[in-house]
Amino acid sequence: MDVLSESDGRSLAGVPWLVADVVLYLAAIALFVVGVITESGPWVVISIVVIVAAIAISLSFYMVQPNKAAVLTLFGDYRGSDRTAGLRVANPFYLNRKVSLRVRNFTTVTSKVNDANGNPIDIAAVVVWRVTDTARAVFGVDDFTNYVHTQSESAVRQLARSYPYDAFDDTEVTTLIGDTSEVNQDLMVELQERVAEAGVEITEARITDLAYAPEIAEAMLRRQQASAIVAARAKIVEGAVLMVREAIEALEEGTEEHDSIPLDSDRKATFASNLMTVIASDQPTNPVVNVGTLSR
Repeated sequence: MDVLSESDGRSLAGVPWLVADVVLYLAAIALFVVGVITESGPWVVISIVVIVAAIAISLSFYMVQPNKAAVLTLFGDYRGSDRTAGLRVANPFYLNRKVSLRVRNFTTVTSKVNDANGNPIDIAAVVVWRVTDTARAVFGVDDFTNYVHTQSESAVRQLARSYPYDAFDDTEVTTLIGDTSEVNQDLMVELQERVAEAGVEITEARITDLAYAPEIAEAMLRRQQASAIVAARAKIVEGAVLMVREAIEALEEGTEEHDSIPLDSDRKATFASNLMTVIASDQPTNPVVNVGTLSR
């Protein structure tokens, strides 16, 4: 099937023709008056011909607003599109349909979809688009505005099924919540492929609403909190180990003013255990005074 593409329609600037049309109306009136006064039939006939020509020119006028186009058809046959703003004149038998070329945007309905992991999520996106091929927009699909809206809803749903909402500890997996730039770019590419038949260009597409569905939101929040706590505890332990190691090394090396304190393996283990408890504990520690020796 041949794909119909936009072409330039044959039209002219309307202002000169408007002046000529006014002149023809005045001339037709003058000729008719002369014919009646002189009782001359040919003058009356000429006036009728002139008035018919003036009416035909009047029917040929149409107006094109800035950032709009007129799609011209003749008895169902596409004859081109006129993007020139202002008063225009073309074949009086042409039918013209105005198509806006301005940038439009809308937000999709928030949909509940299962992500790549099967978790239900609520997702919506904003789509910015404009018509670039008026012939495809008018003749390629039945209603290009409704077509873009429907395809956008479908593309958002497909996108949600392609990525997990969150990968938690797996940083190499692309996620909806963590890789917004990549996800938005994929959405834009997917949308452009879908609406190309309608002569539409997608200038921007981005997710605006993204959350777990209410039925699992609380459970997923607890999981995220648990992951955050585990990560925080791991960081605390890592720091505590470093502090204990440095403390033992400082005791054994001593300083210029203080002698070193040698520690055997048992004393190092006891010292490390006590210091780790103090640093890594969630609760304040209570000191215990040892009145004996470390070996008892």
